[in-house]
Amino acid sequence: MAHKEYSSRSIMLITILVSVVLIILVWPLAQLGKGGPVAVGSGGDDDAAILRIQPIAKIEMQKAAAPVADGQPRDGATVYKTICSACHAAGVAGSPKAGDKAAWAPRLAQGKDALYASAMNGKNAMPKRGGSTDLSDGELKAAVDYLTGLAK
Repeated sequence: MAHKEYSSRSIMLITILVSVVLIILVWPLAQLGKGGPVAVGSGGDDDAAILRIQPIAKIEMQKAAAPVADGQPRDGATVYKTICSACHAAGVAGSPKAGDKAAWAPRLAQGKDALYASAMNGKNAMPKRGGSTDLSDGELKAAVDYLTGLAK
């Protein structure tokens, strides 16, 4: 009879232990469906979690400037201010800053044709035509001329 009692106690202890382990493991998953914290003890709300995982910086491409009402092409300064400055004003993603002579010197040494090709086809993080597909070749070249002129 003592043997049965020992088996019943063992089974009961194992059952309690398994129940506790399952509660510890399943509880966070059950809270996920209710909008509660995912990890036990995280204590944060959804807004705080979103803020913690946000990127340090964002690159936002500006919408291309509308063509001038008279149908004339935009000048280099206008194209730079509305499109190119989004990256070149602050040096985003390794782009040379406007007016930074040291950063522009090796690029200027390659010649205007190489700079035009980079602007038209994209280079490194810069997309084709600076992300503005509606730019004409003339407008793009004018923007390159304006931007390089700031570095001379």
